Amino acid sequence: MNTLLMSLIFTTMTYEMPKLPYANNALEPVISQQTIDYHYGKHLQTYVNNLNSLVPGTEFEGKTVEAIVASAPDGAIFNNAGQVLNHTLYFLQFAPKPAKNEPEGKLGEAIKRDFGSFENFKKEFNAAAVGLFGSGWAWLSVDKNGKLHITKEANGSNPVRAGLKPLLGFDVWEHAYYLDYQNRRADHVNKLWEIIDWDVVEKRL
Repeated sequence: MNTLLMSLIFTTMTYEMPKLPYANNALEPVISQQTIDYHYGKHLQTYVNNLNSLVPGTEFEGKTVEAIVASAPDGAIFNNAGQVLNHTLYFLQFAPKPAKNEPEGKLGEAIKRDFGSFENFKKEFNAAAVGLFGSGWAWLSVDKNGKLHITKEANGSNPVRAGLKPLLGFDVWEHAYYLDYQNRRADHVNKLWEIIDWDVVEKRL
């Protein structure tokens, strides 16, 4: 195999859409099929397409989305990589009928340790999501020492930017909820707890 072909194989990376583990209408009435069709099918697809067109020929070619988000300067590559990472984590954290209503095991213990109780954690997380000005995300993340953090991330940013590992994210861009809730962001945030797949979130810890 010639050197050029080997180089292409090892440096070319195509960023792909995450495959939803549920039907487009399965999260109703919390998230409607229309919102999934637009939010996942159009918004996320655009971010993926943009990233695939922007990265080739740059220093980020061949890097994972996480690596790009952690190191890229503000700009188009960072914005689109951030939204690909954010939305992948977001859409894969849901289930139509979750097996449990709150986290158990190590995550459940860590939440009680760092926030006092699961209910108190929810209140703090809701406050972060509802109180974020403009477009962005609320995240639960863990640092290298195992401590949990709630952060507000503007636009397409992600906690990996600060060396944290994201576990759970709520999208508060208007395109995430306006078709279903109009300007009622708090209603959207409150309903999302009904479809969190805590098994998925716990595995991210």
